[in-house]
Amino acid sequence: MKLGFLNLVLFLISVQLLNYCWSENRQQQQVSALTVLEHTEENVGESKEEATVEDDLDPEDMEVFYPTNDWQVVKPGQAIPAGLHVRLNLETGKNEAKIPDGETGKTGLKYWKQGTRHGMVNLDSKSFTAEELKKALKLMKLESNTQTEEVDNAQHLMSIGGLQLVIKALNATEPRIQEHAAFVLGSALSGNPKVQIEAIEAGALQKLLILLATDQPVAMKKKVWIKKISNFQLKALFAFSSLLRHFPFAQQQFLKLGGLQILGQLFQAKGMESLRLRIMTLLYDMVMEKKLIQGTQDDSVQHQEKCRQYDELNLLPLMLEQDWCTMVPKLLTSSEHDTREKVLRTMNLMISSCRSEYQAIQGLSSLLDMLQSEYEGLAAEEQKEGETDGYFLGLLNSANDIIKQLK
Repeated sequence: MKLGFLNLVLFLISVQLLNYCWSENRQQQQVSALTVLEHTEENVGESKEEATVEDDLDPEDMEVFYPTNDWQVVKPGQAIPAGLHVRLNLETGKNEAKIPDGETGKTGLKYWKQGTRHGMVNLDSKSFTAEELKKALKLMKLESNTQTEEVDNAQHLMSIGGLQLVIKALNATEPRIQEHAAFVLGSALSGNPKVQIEAIEAGALQKLLILLATDQPVAMKKKVWIKKISNFQLKALFAFSSLLRHFPFAQQQFLKLGGLQILGQLFQAKGMESLRLRIMTLLYDMVMEKKLIQGTQDDSVQHQEKCRQYDELNLLPLMLEQDWCTMVPKLLTSSEHDTREKVLRTMNLMISSCRSEYQAIQGLSSLLDMLQSEYEGLAAEEQKEGETDGYFLGLLNSANDIIKQLK
C-alpha cells in the first residue's frame, strides 16, 4: 500500500493545530510530524530522533507501516514513524514494530483513523524546517499523480484545513517549496468548484499572481537555470489555470488584479517559450466558456446566474487592447501540429476584431499558405485511408477560414 497523499496532509495539519511555525534557520531540529523513515537493517533497534526521506523519492517504493499496540511485521521497503518500538524477531528473522506501551512514558505519538484512512502523527513537534516542508510537499506532489478519487481527496483536504496550509506554503522563500505547493494546489482545484471557492476566499489568486509576476534572482536568470525557472512558473500556471477555469467570479478578480497584463509579460519573456502555448490555451478556454454558456438554451435559475456572471466578463476586449492580436500568431511558426491547431483555433476566435493586425504581420500570409499546402496533402492521405473527418482536415479547414477572411 502506498503512502497516502492525505496521510501526509494530516501530518502537516497536526503541526498547524499545535501552533504551527517554521524557521529555515532553526538551530536544533526536533522530531517532526513528518515521520517517514527509510527502514534498513542498519537502523533496526537504533534509537533515532529524526526521520528522514530522500530528495528523489519514488512513489512506487514508498509504503507506510500502520502501527498498533501489538507487534507487527515490518515489510521490506516500508516506512515507519519515528518513536516506535522496533525489534528483530529472532525466531522468524523478521523486523517488527509497535506503538510503545503507555506505561513506559509519553511518546507524543498519536494514531488516527478516519474511515479507510489511517496514519501516525507526532504531537511533540510544534515546528518544522523549510527542508521538512519541502520533502512533505514533494511527497504530496508525487502521490497526487496517482490519485483516482481526486475530488473526494481534495474536499477532504479542505475539510481538515490542509488547503489553507498548502496556500500558505506559496509564500515560502524557497522556490522548490512554492513549486510543490503550487502543484498540489492545482491538483486539488482541478474540476472541483467547492475547493475553488475555498481557495479564492483564502487569497490563492493573489498569491499565484505574485508568483507569476515576481522576477527570479539574477543568478536564476543564467542560461543553465532557465529550465528550472520555467518549471517553477509552469507549476504556478497550472494552479492558476485550475483556479480560473469554469469559475467566472475568479476570472473577474483575475482581470481586476491585472492578471491579463501579468500573463502578457510572461508570454513575451525570454526563456518562457514552454509556457506560451499554455497561456494562450487558458485564455482561449476562458473566452469559449462564455460563448458556450451564452449559446446554451437553459431556463434554470443556476444557468441564468451563470450567464449573468459571464456577461460581466470582458476578457476578449481586454485581450485586443493589450496586443494579443499580434502575440498569438507568433506561435504559428511551431513545427508541432498540436500547437498549430490551438493557434489557428485562437486566431479564428479573434479574427473579427484582429483582421487588420493579422494583415499587417509580415510573413503571416505566406506562412498560412504554406500550412494550407501541407495540410491539403496530409488531409488527402487521411481520406485515402477512409477518414472522412480526420484531424488534418480540421487543421486545413481552420487555415482556410483564416485565409478567406484575410482577403
